[in-house]
Amino acid sequence: MSEAKPKSKPADGIEARDATKSRREKPSRQTRGDGPREDTPREKKASAAEAASEPVGEAAPPPDAVEPDPKLTPEQAEQARKKYLLRRFWISGRGYWGRHGDKLAWPLTIGVLLLICINIGFQYGINVWNRSMFDALEQRNARTVYLLSAVFVPLVICSGSLVVAQVYLRMTIQRRWRSWLTTGVVARWLANGRYYQLNLVGGDHQNPEARMTEDLRIATESPVDFTAGVLNAFLSASTFIVVLWTIGGALTLPIGGESITIPGFLVITAIIYAAITSTSMVVIGRDFVQLSERKNQAEAELRYTLTRVRENGESIALLGGEDEERSGIDRNFGHVLRQWALLTGQHMRTAAVSQGSSLFAPVVPILLCAPKFLEGSMTLGEVMQAASAFGIVQGAFGWLVDNYPRLADWNASARRIASLMMSLDGLERAEQSDALGRINRGEAEDGAILSLDNLSVTLDDGTSVVKETEVVIEPGERVLVSGESGSGKSTLVRAVAGLWPWGGGSVNFHTDRRLFMLPQRPYIPSGTLRRAVAYPAAADKWTIKQIKAALDKVGLGYLTGRIKEEAPWDQTLSGGEKQRLAFARLLLHRPDIVVLDEATSALDEKSQDTMMLTVIRELPDVTIISVAHRAELEAFHSRKITLERREGGAKLVSDVDLIPRKAQTQPAEPRFVGFQHSGEKAAQVKGATAEPRTDVQAKRLGKDISWLWISRRDPCRSRAAGSSAPCPSCCAAAHRRRSPASGACIWPAGRQWRQRSRPR
Repeated sequence: MSEAKPKSKPADGIEARDATKSRREKPSRQTRGDGPREDTPREKKASAAEAASEPVGEAAPPPDAVEPDPKLTPEQAEQARKKYLLRRFWISGRGYWGRHGDKLAWPLTIGVLLLICINIGFQYGINVWNRSMFDALEQRNARTVYLLSAVFVPLVICSGSLVVAQVYLRMTIQRRWRSWLTTGVVARWLANGRYYQLNLVGGDHQNPEARMTEDLRIATESPVDFTAGVLNAFLSASTFIVVLWTIGGALTLPIGGESITIPGFLVITAIIYAAITSTSMVVIGRDFVQLSERKNQAEAELRYTLTRVRENGESIALLGGEDEERSGIDRNFGHVLRQWALLTGQHMRTAAVSQGSSLFAPVVPILLCAPKFLEGSMTLGEVMQAASAFGIVQGAFGWLVDNYPRLADWNASARRIASLMMSLDGLERAEQSDALGRINRGEAEDGAILSLDNLSVTLDDGTSVVKETEVVIEPGERVLVSGESGSGKSTLVRAVAGLWPWGGGSVNFHTDRRLFMLPQRPYIPSGTLRRAVAYPAAADKWTIKQIKAALDKVGLGYLTGRIKEEAPWDQTLSGGEKQRLAFARLLLHRPDIVVLDEATSALDEKSQDTMMLTVIRELPDVTIISVAHRAELEAFHSRKITLERREGGAKLVSDVDLIPRKAQTQPAEPRFVGFQHSGEKAAQVKGATAEPRTDVQAKRLGKDISWLWISRRDPCRSRAAGSSAPCPSCCAAAHRRRSPASGACIWPAGRQWRQRSRPR
């Protein structure tokens, strides 16, 4: 049997898809024009050009799992984990310069390096100009001063142009690297419903949206700046150490009647000075990385809390939960402030070292050169050239002092994005491994559109939820999955949809069928109502007329005049309107299999009947799998599966037909179980006999129609309580109609009737 892997989708979203498509599909871009804001023509042109040129990262296979040494102490294991997190970030990040990376990565990088080298040459030229200018001033040589003044302007223009070009290339690398890495991480995050599965497994991957935005931005921007800074510092130090050694020469100090000569005293002083400041910075800022990581996590949690309040504003307002939400926000904000207070102390200490270094650096070389200048062995120009070179060398050696806070912030952000990568690695390895207990996905046989072959559903830790389920669903069947709350119905449906990977057995689809899922809480994207109805397809896939027709059929015709309106529809529409809109999507996409997970729970019974009748009428051949608690929905299904929660996992305890199968054509007399009037004996239909309840089904529709019984063997001759009139003549009477699913007669039995227990 060939294996088919349908592309998985979230439980809180809706997606039409080919059940046999590959799981590794790239997310489609949002259709321009349906976003939150309409771009100007100039912005559209620029955005289109940039989007076309941006690199797209490919989802590389995950690296091999690294297990910590069991001999390590918890502290040592944590340190080893943090070191591996940086390594894990570079495993993915360095791919930008690899074979599958950006084709412009190396040309841009080489361009930056060349510009840095050329700019160092111009810095040396300005340093020499500095010496010549001060020598001319000392000698009062007006001609030389004017000549050097004229040379200075083009020198500055060239140097400034080089810096501007360097900034452009550097930021282009940052932007393209971030684009490449972000698209790769997002593709892995969206693949196979992993963004949903992350909520079900343990690990350090909280607030993934913050990790893929702010943390990934810092993680890709800072290394480029650091590389350029380190190279510039190295070349500057190498160049101007030679200048200091040449100009400064040796310093002779008389000590105790003897003379001590120090060769290259300016170079030695610069190295000692930089070593003192750098060591001080490392010692003082040793907790910077940990505090930055905690601050970033606290900020992410605060953003998440505020987002939750905005998204659930209506429920909070109706319940009057403002005080409780304020308490939670204050608690998270207080945590942010505490982390900021700790980080402020670190910034104060590092600022003291950095500021002190910047104040002493220009003065130290002048003080050291003063004796030689006063004795006449150094000119004023040489003193100023030495002071300028000393400042450049000191800045190069003190690069760590100036960038330690940014380095700590990068360290924290790189670890956070690497933690998310590791969680995705674990899910991806589990998908590719049979040892971890995964649900297989194959191809249905024998004309079935869907089959569950010995399907078991477990948690990621192996705890069983549903055990050993065997179900075969034929094309056009409408199957109702029932059971008490917590029996694993929704989990089973998610396994069918491909969202739940853990378990055993297999879920087999027909080869060329598309599946569409309607969850209890439909997802409403931002933008226009047209986009919300068409989701997850592009807004322009259907015409305005087609979308209006779909809205009319589901009872949302009053919104057709607002199809092009951009509004917060997720907050504007009620729960029932959202579910109606989801049915409108279903009518547009016209899938082969639809999974309804409490998709009518927010609708009243009449609206529920209307929605189900509309689906059956508009999509007569669709296969329906429903999870619901309402007994009224049995009238719209041909089959009912019941799960029962048991120790060791829920099991399928019954699988009954609500209407006859196509093969069952022999008519049979309808049989009546019984009704019981308040305090009276049961009224029995003339000629009816008792039989097991599996052969007859009760239906209750609305307030005016109470209990009725329909034979599954012959729905055309069903009888009702208190009457022996056969169908179809009884259906002509007032207040009587046929069942929408089975075609059987529905007879009003009165509100006081209630179901009697099965006769023995």
